[in-house]
Amino acid sequence: MTRTRKQPLSLYWQCQLIGWSVAALYWSYNAYSGNSFDIAQGMTDFIFDVLAGIGVTHLYRTLVVRFGWYKLELKLLLPRIILSILVLSALYGTIIIGKLYIIRLFFAPQWLPPFREYFNANVLTLFITGTRLMSIWVLAYHLYHYAQREIRMARMNAQLSVIAKEAQLGRLAAQLNPHFFFNSLNTIKYLTATNPATARRSIDLLSGLLRHTLYTKQDKLMPLSQEIALANDYLELEQLRFEERLQYVITVPAENAGLMVPPFCIQTLAENAIKHGIDKRKAGGRVEVAVTLQPEGIQIQVSNTGTLIPGPQTTGLGLQNLRERLALQFGSRAHFEISQAEPHRVQATLIIPQS
Repeated sequence: MTRTRKQPLSLYWQCQLIGWSVAALYWSYNAYSGNSFDIAQGMTDFIFDVLAGIGVTHLYRTLVVRFGWYKLELKLLLPRIILSILVLSALYGTIIIGKLYIIRLFFAPQWLPPFREYFNANVLTLFITGTRLMSIWVLAYHLYHYAQREIRMARMNAQLSVIAKEAQLGRLAAQLNPHFFFNSLNTIKYLTATNPATARRSIDLLSGLLRHTLYTKQDKLMPLSQEIALANDYLELEQLRFEERLQYVITVPAENAGLMVPPFCIQTLAENAIKHGIDKRKAGGRVEVAVTLQPEGIQIQVSNTGTLIPGPQTTGLGLQNLRERLALQFGSRAHFEISQAEPHRVQATLIIPQS
């Protein structure tokens, strides 16, 4: 035999029961403080006070849900709130007057005047009391819904922001990868005519790079060891084309291999160094890659033989994409610059914050 699990009361009904019970207890305490107090009459008053309050306010809530008032802007909602408070106050006051008269007719009929006289004597006081209670309830109800709507909107905006950043990162990656592979294919095309054996090695390297790219394309970060392997394959591929005109060295302490860095960040800097440095020099030059762990984050330095020339060397598509990806992932915490470190050495420095 399976037991059905009881559903807990919703927050709305918890607030209704607790709120009106507290109000009814307060009125019972005031009656108890008087000269004469009948417990049975007090319990009856308490029960009907709670039922009257819940009944009137729940009627309002039903109308709000049915007509979608909780979706309205404030300028459209405010007139409805004011009119509703007046109507609810009149309804609540009438119900309470009838309730009081009937209960007293049952418990102490000898002290009761005619209903019309009783009604006229209490209607204004109960209408004012009802206006105060209904105003508090209606405003609290709409403030709660407003707060919930703002929370939902903030959550939705945050999700949309993440989606937009993911889409932008994907767009940047889509721009970066073809740029890299087009250069590699041009290298292989050149080597096919001049050195078939080297061209075959180039194809092996490029296939490895392509496989590597397909598996890491969507990742925001990747282990430094994989990024270094990618950069090493790229530099070897370029060295096959430049032959003795290109020398390169990569220095990475073994303990830093597990650090996480953005994909293609080192390869982009190495490509920029070759395109705007080594390729421009008849005698070629040297590319050095060094990765160290600094207090401010992971420091990647890629230097090349050459002279810094403002323009594409500092504002090319690859570097522009790199800057945008860093801004999307790390904001202002990441740092990137290209400078003339020595008379014949250009250095690109990238600092990636940890965590």
